Amino acid sequence: MHTREEKMQAFGRLLDIMDELREKCPWDNKQTNESLRPNTIEETYELCDALIKDDADSICEELGDVTMHMVFYALIAQEQGRFDMADVCHRVCDKLIFRHPHVFPPANSGEKSTAKNVEQVLNQWEQLKQREHQGKKTVLGGVPEALPSLIKAYRIQDKARHVGFDWEERSQVWQKVKEEISEFEAEVERMDKERATSEFGDVLFSLINAARLYHINPDNALEHTNRKFIQRFNYLEAAVKAQGRSLTDLTLAEMDAIWEKAKETEGAL
Repeated sequence: MHTREEKMQAFGRLLDIMDELREKCPWDNKQTNESLRPNTIEETYELCDALIKDDADSICEELGDVTMHMVFYALIAQEQGRFDMADVCHRVCDKLIFRHPHVFPPANSGEKSTAKNVEQVLNQWEQLKQREHQGKKTVLGGVPEALPSLIKAYRIQDKARHVGFDWEERSQVWQKVKEEISEFEAEVERMDKERATSEFGDVLFSLINAARLYHINPDNALEHTNRKFIQRFNYLEAAVKAQGRSLTDLTLAEMDAIWEKAKETEGAL
């Protein structure tokens, strides 16, 4: 691993390279916040993909790409006289110090943080965020509108939890899940697509709530299932091709039989 000085030199090297690219590269010179935004979203998803695969080499590379984008936005702001990379670093440092009074006790303050475990720290974090904005922000106001719906639902529920809006016992959530499924089934039977869509959203929201209560990240859980399905379906497709046949030639029972073999090759899942 590198020393602190080497890390600072490496970051300085990135700043120098970005300065030169902005000045001399026609593409870099033309970029704006708006033009970079789609690329930033793509790079973030590529990092998320590497993280879920736990591929250290890819994580390192994708972290570099995301960091480069952060430096690029700061450089554009610097040109506009709005802020620079130092302001970005100081802003996040100040925020971290303010939101961790159990680690960085406020100077000349009689307040003393009593947060000692993860739950207390998280509750304190949300309370301090509200204080930062002096009551101008609502409890759910900090949830980005552009978040994917599944992640947004989890964040909404988690923020509500920090102000006491939650189940007294987590097992109570299952009654709500069953209730929502029953209401969805009723609307499906009525062939009312609009109401069925609304009720299906309620089913998903209640299941995400259950996942949260049982300390399961629903987005990670669904992504693992997506990958598991892809792996099994690829096995099915390859097995059928090896027989000189097409998937459309098989009955559902035949596909199920190969699907079970795919599960066996994975071990106990």
